[in-house]
Amino acid sequence: MQTNSDTIIIADTSCLILLSKIDEIGLLKSLAHHVYITSTVQSEFGSSLPDWLIVKDPNQTPFQILLEKEIDAGEISAILLALETPSSILVIDDLKGRKIAERLKLQFVGTLGLLLKAKRIGLIPQLVPILDKIRKTNFRFSNQIIEALHKAAGE
Repeated sequence: MQTNSDTIIIADTSCLILLSKIDEIGLLKSLAHHVYITSTVQSEFGSSLPDWLIVKDPNQTPFQILLEKEIDAGEISAILLALETPSSILVIDDLKGRKIAERLKLQFVGTLGLLLKAKRIGLIPQLVPILDKIRKTNFRFSNQIIEALHKAAGE
């Protein structure tokens, strides 16, 4: 994932929830020129969000009906918006959603991958304290993923 002044991130609900729980939602703004969410994602989040998040909904497409049987509405809206937004980066954690994004040839990353990128470009000095904060939430990631992140971050 590259970041620059033209980068657009499209965030799914789980990304917003996790980053909010660990007080790191501002990293999204630091990693991209624009951060989009859909009104469905905004509704699923349920709390107020920073005003720098841009609410943008996808146009209705035939894909929506096909996806409704596989993933939730927030993921559907984020994937559809990513399809309509060239060169965007979709942040999605759900495995089924990631598989769909991959089949649709979308550029995507999970929230943990986003945090690793933030560490690599110097937005955060260490990944371990953030991973420790994540462990205190109800988000669960395998020990293999955590170990791989430690290694990738050089910590």
